[in-house]
Amino acid sequence: MKDEPLKHLITIDQEEFQNDLITWFSKEQRDLPWRKDRDPYRVWVSEIMLQQTRVDTVIPYFNRFLERFPTIDALAMADEDEVLKAWEGLGYYSRVRNLQSAVKEVSEKYSGIVPDTPKEISSLKGVGPYTAGAILSIAYGKPEPAVDGNVMRVFSRILSIWLDIAKPSTRKVFEEAVRALISKENPSYFNQALMELGALICTPTSPSCLLCPVRDHCHAFNEGVQTELPVKSKKKAARKLNMAAAVLFTEDNRVVIHKRASSGLLANLWEFPNFEVSSTRSGRKQLEERMEEAYSVEATLKAGVMTKIQHVFTHIIWDIEVYAGSVETSTLKETDLIAVTIEEMEKYAFPVSHQKIWKETSETIIKQLET
Repeated sequence: MKDEPLKHLITIDQEEFQNDLITWFSKEQRDLPWRKDRDPYRVWVSEIMLQQTRVDTVIPYFNRFLERFPTIDALAMADEDEVLKAWEGLGYYSRVRNLQSAVKEVSEKYSGIVPDTPKEISSLKGVGPYTAGAILSIAYGKPEPAVDGNVMRVFSRILSIWLDIAKPSTRKVFEEAVRALISKENPSYFNQALMELGALICTPTSPSCLLCPVRDHCHAFNEGVQTELPVKSKKKAARKLNMAAAVLFTEDNRVVIHKRASSGLLANLWEFPNFEVSSTRSGRKQLEERMEEAYSVEATLKAGVMTKIQHVFTHIIWDIEVYAGSVETSTLKETDLIAVTIEEMEKYAFPVSHQKIWKETSETIIKQLET
């Protein structure tokens, strides 16, 4: 079975499969803002936002983002801090940094027109095989496969493919399958229909087979193994880190924040001073020591943890103890820490974990400052 993953392709009536799938999508597709037209830029933004993020979450972000950056040139010329702020809360910030780098290239090299060939579009930063296929098929009507997790799940069941979809090498098999069955007349609807089918009907658990428009073509359904597919190996357990963060105020009631490095996790986002700490000693004491070591700043932290935040990434988990305290403005001068007013906090893009810190501590601290 594993030696012939696409052996069932020859049993699929290509024309009937396309017709059943596209007819269903034409009637049942969700009303989503990026489907209003086939503008390549809008399709591109939506596909980047939808990576690792739910549709319901993306909709308001997409609308606000396009309102602020309606064209490729608008995004290309925007200040990075403004772009990160518009993305704040969506996570995986490298997506939007790569997007802005890529649209700058499109603006300069292609006169603001998204390229319509696989070679050119795939050369853009952050545009992998899936994004390239989605833009080319949806915006330009090119019969290119756009294979994501939804599509692999759908095709693993339709064609009874027992390959591990967690392995990068497996994607090529599914791209070959989609390329063999894709509609040449309407590749836009074909690919969108596969994505929609995976999102609404052919779900990871308890697929709604009785509602499926291509059930008659599905080998997994006919064999009664639809809940056993796709094959997907488990990810390694995330590594836990003990962290301590300080919400520090200056004598004139400004908040101390810090910009992360320009590369690596959460690059260029703003945060409260924080460090990894040992679980065997007081987090407050270690935080005071680390502030002195890293910035030559003497922070005075109040006793007791204000709040605890846990934030889960794909590979690590941050367990953050949050402390409140004070610091003198004069000690910040030769550091990369800055002090901003409470009102100015709105201008800076923070990762979700530090948004939570501010949300859970600011009201209490501000009340204390006012008394």
